[in-house]
Amino acid sequence: ESYLEDIIAPVILGRNIADRERVWHDFWNIDRHGAFFPVFLPGPIDVALWDAAAKTAELPLHKFIGSYRDKLPVYASSLWLATVEEYVEEALRYKAKGFKAYKIHPCGPSDMDMAIHAAVREAVGPEMILMSDPVAEYTLSEAIKVARHLETLNFRWLEEPFRDYELDKYAKLTAAVDIEIVGTETTRGGPWGIAQAIKFDAVNTVRADVSWKAGVTGTLKSCHLAEAHGMNCELHTTTMGPMDMANVHVACAVRNSDFFELFVPEDTFQAPMKQSYYDFIDAEGDIHAPSGHGLGVDIDWDLVENACRSHRVFEHRS
Repeated sequence: ESYLEDIIAPVILGRNIADRERVWHDFWNIDRHGAFFPVFLPGPIDVALWDAAAKTAELPLHKFIGSYRDKLPVYASSLWLATVEEYVEEALRYKAKGFKAYKIHPCGPSDMDMAIHAAVREAVGPEMILMSDPVAEYTLSEAIKVARHLETLNFRWLEEPFRDYELDKYAKLTAAVDIEIVGTETTRGGPWGIAQAIKFDAVNTVRADVSWKAGVTGTLKSCHLAEAHGMNCELHTTTMGPMDMANVHVACAVRNSDFFELFVPEDTFQAPMKQSYYDFIDAEGDIHAPSGHGLGVDIDWDLVENACRSHRVFEHRS
């Protein structure tokens, strides 16, 4: 709390909401000149500035940025489940809801992951888009083996089979297989970190989001950087309702992002947004950008205040 009051608040208080770019760069100076801030710290602040500016302009955020579309397909994104059967059941459940795509976070090891991939593909049929994100520490040989297996199953992509900083392994994998290789989700340094992966041909598609890549400003920079290199920038879930909806607005303001990632079970992640994700998801499995001004969602401030109060009580007792 004292860090926020002493270091972060002076960067924001008294600033004009139109000075978002300057504020964004000031945060990066603090990150290097002082102590490294948590990767998720500047994102909500930047989102709040964009939200306020769009509300002042009386526009939905994606139209304030400059809209490309107003909806995009959702993929249900699993947690790490215990059995093959649980993945199959979940994939079928979201297919029945109208979702066109499902991403597996397989539980490992790699042989188990391949069994999960095969079972889910057999269950959902050839028309459903499938992805795999093992968040793994595969060896290069394991990753190539899994990637080639996914190619036979017609998966859309393989994501994060190594730590994001292992660029040499990524480059060798990307050169060895045809399936789309996706990374940079956890790369520090916002668009500058993503630039290194692009420079070394480490991935086919990059990742960003308004939480871990420093807000709307940082995510737009990442999307535009990828677009300039002929690549997609697929947005990673923020696991928090209002920030996820900021992701929707950004994705609707660019051309090179094909999906919205919805972590499931989704009820766990929509707080502190008063609305449900399903207030914006239609029967065809597309999520629509809210039409209200700014983010276009309502925050449950009582829930936020109660959570903050509980945290302060816990800190005091500790």
